[in-house]
Amino acid sequence: MAVPANASGAAFIRLQDALVHLNEQGQEQYAGYRVKILQSSALEAGNISISWNPAAGSPIIHNIKVYRGDQVTDVLKTTSFEILRREDQLEAARLDGRLTAVLRVPDLRVGDELEVSYTIHVNDPTLGKDDAGLLFLGSSPLPGRYHLELSWDDGWKPSLKMTRDMTAVVQNGERAVDFRFDNPGILVPSKDAPGRFQWQRVVEFSSFSEWAGVSRRLAPIFAKAAILSSGSTIKNEASAIAASNPTKLGRASAALNLVQQNIRYIFIGLNSGNLTPAMADETWQRRYGDCKAKTVLLLALLREMGIEAEPVLVNNSGTDDGLDERLPSPRMFDHVLVRAHIDGTWYWLDGTLPSVVPPSTTPTLPYRWVLPLTTQGSSLEHIEWRPANRPDEINLTDIDTRAGFDQPAHVVSTSIKRGIEGLQQQVQLSGATPDQLTNALRQSLVGNTWQTVEDVKWRYDEKAQASVLTIVGTWKLDWEDDGDGARSMALPGGGFSPPDRRGRAADQDQNLPYYNKPDYDCYVTTVRLPTSTRSGQWASKPGFDTHIFGRNYYRAFALRGGAIRMIRGSRVERQEIDAASARKDNERIAAFDNSRGYIFFDPAGQQKPIASAPNVPSTDEIDWTADNVPCLSADARDKPAG
Repeated sequence: MAVPANASGAAFIRLQDALVHLNEQGQEQYAGYRVKILQSSALEAGNISISWNPAAGSPIIHNIKVYRGDQVTDVLKTTSFEILRREDQLEAARLDGRLTAVLRVPDLRVGDELEVSYTIHVNDPTLGKDDAGLLFLGSSPLPGRYHLELSWDDGWKPSLKMTRDMTAVVQNGERAVDFRFDNPGILVPSKDAPGRFQWQRVVEFSSFSEWAGVSRRLAPIFAKAAILSSGSTIKNEASAIAASNPTKLGRASAALNLVQQNIRYIFIGLNSGNLTPAMADETWQRRYGDCKAKTVLLLALLREMGIEAEPVLVNNSGTDDGLDERLPSPRMFDHVLVRAHIDGTWYWLDGTLPSVVPPSTTPTLPYRWVLPLTTQGSSLEHIEWRPANRPDEINLTDIDTRAGFDQPAHVVSTSIKRGIEGLQQQVQLSGATPDQLTNALRQSLVGNTWQTVEDVKWRYDEKAQASVLTIVGTWKLDWEDDGDGARSMALPGGGFSPPDRRGRAADQDQNLPYYNKPDYDCYVTTVRLPTSTRSGQWASKPGFDTHIFGRNYYRAFALRGGAIRMIRGSRVERQEIDAASARKDNERIAAFDNSRGYIFFDPAGQQKPIASAPNVPSTDEIDWTADNVPCLSADARDKPAG
């Protein structure tokens, strides 16, 4: 494509080809481009990096040239690739065995044109003749000409599925589909729409006709890897576990703990390792492995103890919304774990999680679609989402001001975290000594709100599946002077910002639903009032119990026993909001109570003292790690849909 005189941006793409050909050897992936360098920021295009799996064969470099006016330089005549065996994600414990060729084009200048083309072979031994993949054009490409093509040999035609924007431009050939774009526009996904509506300019291809075919293909591979040798020491481990635990659930818990504690996580993607797990005996011997290896070892232990279990493919990246609308592909998953059937109930077991995570009737991550691997072949299974019955995070703040307004307040601050954040904190803090933890938090906190940090305690409550961190010290409280001896203070975590208006640009689909990222948090504050004051001298902002945009906003105050108690909770109750409901709630934003959680003292007395709401316990009155804590109104907890 000719470079226009008014070309703008960092570079202009004169041509970019992305071609995939399917045959009995797998995939041949061709990439070719010729780019005009318009600004210095685009000179990094001269840092060429090509990565491949050597098990599938070496790449073919067709062409690297630089055009400068009438001068053409063949870069490969004077400059060579450097071959590196480097693990790009070694810090994330990933070994994939890929090779990388790097070349730095010398003397590349603004105004030059760089031309590069190469072919890479892709062949996954696990899948054999079956495979799947994607062709796509990004949402905001540089100006220029783009060409995508999928072709195949006779007998290798895959199933195809395209987004509407690709269907509109497809050119069908006898053994190919072709897509050409000149200066493709910028595509912006509909704002705040669920993930399944975010797919744009994508072509899917797959040789699998159904998800059950993926399940059938992979199930025997995992079953074979879980077979133990006659002299396997894993059998001894299973016998010891069975002897020490009378129940199946107890045995499954012990087996899971063994895998979590004794096999360190390292992703192994060498040769056929991307989808093929290592043998259970091999993993036990070397004491490291990835999710596939840990799953297979766990399956072997459970089978030795007569516990029914199966591997299940899942997506940990949170991109499985709409997976049922995709073509069947094992590449839509990035993780595998175990599901065991014990006493009539299915339990999830993940050997890659910390050893504080036991078998659970619900997965740790909120999967939408999963694929069990079974001999007969299983279809995708949908996991229904429900509002959380326990907060993801609770912050408890006990402020003791009994010594008076002008004295430092003694404060006990406790955070309770669940889910992935709680586990991350468990991994982070479990290796620290009490002195290390106290000193670290003292250094980071003192000087702001905290005047002193006297003590720090941390524990992971396995029964509650919660990380509990408690800090004890003193605060200098920010009492506001309201005149004539009156004072006020905003309690920590007591207010809400108004929700954002839900709306989209005119060129976007106005009728798509809006997505709510699920969360549930709770703030509990107790203020032990100065002993020189009386309860009738105190007031507070009002409480509320509001449902808007699929979220419950709750706040309640109470004054009992010489202390003001406040609870403020927020929970997503609908993961998706239909457009009509969102438009109605837009009209309600103006009336939303976004007041901070103020308490007020007036020595002359209050006309409207605090009206104590029911069931507002203080920070030390109940076990806040328990289920069904009163972070929402009773009605909201009983009717979670809102």
